Amino acid sequence: MKKITAYFVRHGQTMLNHYNKVQGWIDSPLTAKGRADAKRAGQQLANIPFVAAYSSDSGRAIETAHIALKENPDNMNIVTYQYPEFREQCHGYFEGNDLNQMWQFVGAQVGLTSESKVLGTYGLEKARDLIHQADLYGEAESNDMFWERLDRGFDKLRANSKDGDQVLVVSHGMTIRSIIDRYAPELDEGVATINGSITKLEITDDDIHVDFFNRIDFQS
Repeated sequence: MKKITAYFVRHGQTMLNHYNKVQGWIDSPLTAKGRADAKRAGQQLANIPFVAAYSSDSGRAIETAHIALKENPDNMNIVTYQYPEFREQCHGYFEGNDLNQMWQFVGAQVGLTSESKVLGTYGLEKARDLIHQADLYGEAESNDMFWERLDRGFDKLRANSKDGDQVLVVSHGMTIRSIIDRYAPELDEGVATINGSITKLEITDDDIHVDFFNRIDFQS
């Protein structure tokens, strides 16, 4: 059975992260801190012999991958890909809005007023459906829509890899946390995925095992 080791990195801090804005399918550039986040992740992964590097097709993920790979001595030989399947979840109407205001609007459906209360009560997957239901345009991804896309990304990664491959994947905070929530919920302590953090997955033909999540102190 084929096994792939994937190091998932959350992109570096962006302008919209800094201003506490909703950022899913819309994009914004990395801040100075965000570029430092990406470099730190690259330095921590510098000794990993990656055969390929994947990112979502969002600019912030592509830029993070580019900065991180500069730290790898074999960077010129690492093939890079952009997969839309590894994007952040789509928040539809709420994209670019104040994050706290979105959760007040979404939480009003169930009598709650904050992200922590909604996620603590309903979990990530049900909360995603609540965002979809609250979207005035009906374009925010439901949980089923999100996982259909993400699973397609994992299938493409499997098809493009050989047994024993080690790959870099630059993705997004809620996307990475959703993977943890599904495959290793005991590791989700209810905190946001840190910009530039590293999460290690072992991906087989029919399963995903999480070695660790949300590390900023990893040394390869």
